[in-house]
Amino acid sequence: MAPVDPHSFTDSTHPLTTHIALTLYFHFPSSTIHATALLTLQTPHTGQLSLDTRSLTIHKILDPETLTPLPFTLSSSEHPINGRHLTVSLNNHSSILILYSTSPSSSALQWLSPPQTFKKIHPFVYTQCQSVHARSVFPCQDTPAARVCYSAKLNVPRQLSAVMSARHCDRRDPVGSDLDGVLTKEATGFGFDLKSLWCEEGRIVEEFVMDQPIPPYLFAFAVGELGFREVGPRTRVYSEAVDGVLDAAAREFAGTEEMIRQAERLFGEYDWERFDLLVLPPSFPYGGMENPRMVFLTPTVIKGDASGAQVVAHELAHSWTGNLITNKNNEHFWLNEGFTTYAERRIVEVVKGEDIAALNVGIGWRGLNEEMERFKDNMEFTKLKNNQEGVDPDDIYSQVPYEKGFQFLWRIERQIGRPAFDEFLKKYIATFKFKSIDTETFLDFLKANVPEIEKEIDLQQWTEGTGIPPDAHEPVSNLYTKIVSLANDFKLGRMPREDEVADWKGQEWELYLENLPKAVEASQVLALDARYRLSESKDYEVKVAFLQLAISSRCRDYYGEVEKTLKEVGRMKYLRPLYSGLVHGAGKDEEKILAKRVFAEARECYHPIAQGVVEAIFAKHV
Repeated sequence: MAPVDPHSFTDSTHPLTTHIALTLYFHFPSSTIHATALLTLQTPHTGQLSLDTRSLTIHKILDPETLTPLPFTLSSSEHPINGRHLTVSLNNHSSILILYSTSPSSSALQWLSPPQTFKKIHPFVYTQCQSVHARSVFPCQDTPAARVCYSAKLNVPRQLSAVMSARHCDRRDPVGSDLDGVLTKEATGFGFDLKSLWCEEGRIVEEFVMDQPIPPYLFAFAVGELGFREVGPRTRVYSEAVDGVLDAAAREFAGTEEMIRQAERLFGEYDWERFDLLVLPPSFPYGGMENPRMVFLTPTVIKGDASGAQVVAHELAHSWTGNLITNKNNEHFWLNEGFTTYAERRIVEVVKGEDIAALNVGIGWRGLNEEMERFKDNMEFTKLKNNQEGVDPDDIYSQVPYEKGFQFLWRIERQIGRPAFDEFLKKYIATFKFKSIDTETFLDFLKANVPEIEKEIDLQQWTEGTGIPPDAHEPVSNLYTKIVSLANDFKLGRMPREDEVADWKGQEWELYLENLPKAVEASQVLALDARYRLSESKDYEVKVAFLQLAISSRCRDYYGEVEKTLKEVGRMKYLRPLYSGLVHGAGKDEEKILAKRVFAEARECYHPIAQGVVEAIFAKHV
């Protein structure tokens, strides 16, 4: 076997899948999807074909032409990271039809009962397939090296609707021919007649098509009682059909079209036709997920002052760097996130101004330095290109690929000048669009297009060296310098005056808090909050940064607010530091008891990926 990816069973000697046609029947009472997947291969193949699965029941695999069963095996034990290895025996086949069901424990799917939703009337389900979770929704070669087009028919209760990372084609009544006449009880092994279920009263079918090849981690859907607001010629904001959420989101993201236009000026034409946004329930584990045509967002980005649009700028930038050009596997993740962080800050600079862009760089700089401390016992993960054999990418998810990757590209820009770097970026995107590449491919392209760059910048140190290279760069701006200076004054006992912070919004406060000492006197924490009410901030970046300070200072007055925050959001950016702060370090018995109790009570409201991250923190420190 010649693997292409440490996180996949995909064999480089086998043809890759080019298209997947899915029929998905959503059974909410059992948190299960009964499904068929028709996989089309690049070329006919004889011999074994390796596929990735996790928590799937494979009922049958058929030759789609003759409907005769094809022999297959599923590894008896589940690999803790890669799941189960599915091998199918082919004889000059160019396509296979897989009949399967998902499990309620699918790591990509969160099934929300009505009480867990905003409206508390109907259930809701959504996917999060990055990094290696698409295999728990359908059998596939679950590596970004295998880009696929797809079509999907989603059969859902009539009162619900669906969105996908694909073009919506139709909403119509189900018909038996949707299942191509093969799914009788006897033919499938499902143990029930799926065709009868499919055509039951009270069901509706939503059809989608994605004609552009995407890596499997960008496959996405959400099903629930959805509403939307139009905010631009190619942008709708969706969420659960709650007027307050929809209206607030529409206000927050009103400037999206201007961002798209500016991004097109910088990086070339937007290739995905639409740029819609879905605000998910609070359990969504990320700030945003760049699914093409349908970006998923946490509700914590709705801040009321349009600053949440920064996350949208990042997901928009992914439309070029990540979605058009993709890392070949997760060991080269910086190619997605470093480029996108650079592109995001260029968009922000044009739309919001240089000072705000410098604040973002400064917040990132602090975050990068903190990650060096986090990984001090395993410096492999401070490299841009790293070895992830036997490593769960969710466990080592960090700011390193984002911020060190950004610093690397910023270093190249400073070396050759912005006009030349802009031309380089456009050529890079045009050259590799709809391809998956690795770090070596990028470096070869860089050296070919910027002659002698390797004499000016130590490319090997930047991509394969540990830590922060000496030619990385802290940002310089008057606002940034002022905020860092005020944070340094706090160490000497001076709190900022109200006139000094009168114009501050969330990012200014975030940068200030990030630059305070990790632990101060509890009395200082109380005094800061008494004046500026940071623990009550509606901006979770500010609130969580303040609560981290309270935890590290053992200021127990705020533990009630910590508990409340951990129970109302599932975004890992907030869960990870709050739980880590509570359980990391000596003499934290009271805090550890609190953390375990809160997690036990909140666990079911977190996405499976977030559950795993918190459990890993406990395994290390409790």
